[in-house]
Amino acid sequence: MNLYVFGRGLCRSFFSTTYRVETIGLEHIPKEGPVLLCSNHIHNFDPPFLGSYVPRKVHYMAKAELFKVPLLGRLISAVGAFPVKRGSGDKQALKLGLKILKEGEALGLFPEGTRSKDGNLGKGLAGAGFFALRTDAVVIPCAIIGSYKPFSKLRVIYGEPLEMESLRVAKASSGEVTDYIMNAIAELLHKHK
Repeated sequence: MNLYVFGRGLCRSFFSTTYRVETIGLEHIPKEGPVLLCSNHIHNFDPPFLGSYVPRKVHYMAKAELFKVPLLGRLISAVGAFPVKRGSGDKQALKLGLKILKEGEALGLFPEGTRSKDGNLGKGLAGAGFFALRTDAVVIPCAIIGSYKPFSKLRVIYGEPLEMESLRVAKASSGEVTDYIMNAIAELLHKHK
C-alpha cells in the first residue's frame, strides 16, 4: 500500500468519525483522465477533506511556507502536494500543475487562493481558468458546506462537469473562465445550503 492510499484512508477515518459526513456527486468524477476539482475554501482541513472520498489520487498546490516545516513538508510532498509561492504568479507551480493534468492526473484547487474569513465565497484567482483552458481536463465544481466543529454535519458536493469546449473555442480569458467556475461553485453552495 502506498503512502497516499494509507494517508487517504487515515483522513477518511478521521473525518467520518469526527463529523457527520455526507458526500454527494462522487459519480461525476471520471475514473481516469485529467480532472480539475475546484472548491470553495473555508478551513485548513479542506484539501484532505475534499480528496479523502475521491477514489483516485488528488494533487494540490500548497503554500510554500508549509514545506519549510520539517516533518509536515516531507509528509505533504509524499501525498501529492507541491509548493506555490502565493501572490507572485509562481511559474514553476503553474508548470507543475499543467504537467499533472497533461499526464491524466487529478488536481484539486481552491480558486480563492486563501481561506474565507467569513465563510462567504470570495473572488477566484485566474489560476483555475488558466488550467481549464490549457488542458482538456474535466472541470468539476465542488462545495464544502458545514462546520468543522466535532460531530457537526459536514458535506462535500462534487458537481456535474462544466461545459468547457465553447469557452476554449471562443478563446475566453483565464479570468472569465475562473468566474464561470466560481459561479458554478456558488450555485452548489446555494442549492445545498
